[in-house]
Amino acid sequence: MKRESRLGRWITSLPPLVYLLVFFAAPAAIMLFAGFRHPGEYGGLAPLLSTTPEGTTTLNLTLGNYARLFDSPVYLQLFAKSLLYAVLSTALCLLLAYPLALVIARSNRKWRDLLVLAVILPFWSNFLVRIYAWMILLSPQGFITAALNAVRGVFGLEPTGLLFTPAAVIICLVYVHLPFMVLPLYANLEKHDPALLDAAQDLGAGAWQRFFRVTLPLSLPGITAGSTLVFIPVLGMFAVPDLIGGTRGIMIGNLIKQQFLESRDWPFGSVLSMVLTATALLLALLATLAARRKGGANAPV
Repeated sequence: MKRESRLGRWITSLPPLVYLLVFFAAPAAIMLFAGFRHPGEYGGLAPLLSTTPEGTTTLNLTLGNYARLFDSPVYLQLFAKSLLYAVLSTALCLLLAYPLALVIARSNRKWRDLLVLAVILPFWSNFLVRIYAWMILLSPQGFITAALNAVRGVFGLEPTGLLFTPAAVIICLVYVHLPFMVLPLYANLEKHDPALLDAAQDLGAGAWQRFFRVTLPLSLPGITAGSTLVFIPVLGMFAVPDLIGGTRGIMIGNLIKQQFLESRDWPFGSVLSMVLTATALLLALLATLAARRKGGANAPV
């Protein structure tokens, strides 16, 4: 029986394991190895083996691509800027998504389904179409910029522009990734037992006490999942900064794209990609460990 159970587990887990190895592990290994290569004379990668005039064959590997990260502070500053954008976008998504998810979870079934549909409705349109729509809204003649300048005019301030600014990048990043925060939070909040809130109320807890003592701790898994789904994609985003932010809103994803498509320096682009991936994985691991430690005291045995 144990042998059959083990065989069943292998049969079930083998297809996704092969998928992960072929489409995730293998490309990551290729990128990691490319970071130690020399750039080709006309772009791409230089030949791995070269022959000297004396007839000896050598490997064309180098650590210079990783050392280049520290040659100029620009690269590390761009990493720090991307981290800041990702943290701000994740925090704003959480502040906006939590009340919305709570309202959806506590609505009756009829309205709940409609509200969930409204949350996922933007996914039905093309990503670029939505970004171009925001370009129109944030343009100097757009509604948002006109309303902002009207308010500034009341206080005697000069008109300002929103398009091609860091603020525009943050606005669009929050808009694009907000559903990824709402849905995990809703899935978590929907499962909360209302009897726990009733019991806390019977014990004299007020509305805010019930929220901070009962609802918030129980929703930590949803917060962790939503924050991960928002933070990691934002960290590597390049389309939104490219279209909305201009030169002032550039992020590390734009630099990686530039290395591969414009400069054609594939080794340095690979280095930037691997450092970005390692940073995202490390931060996700730290967040997971922190969430487990915080919820460990209340975890079921």
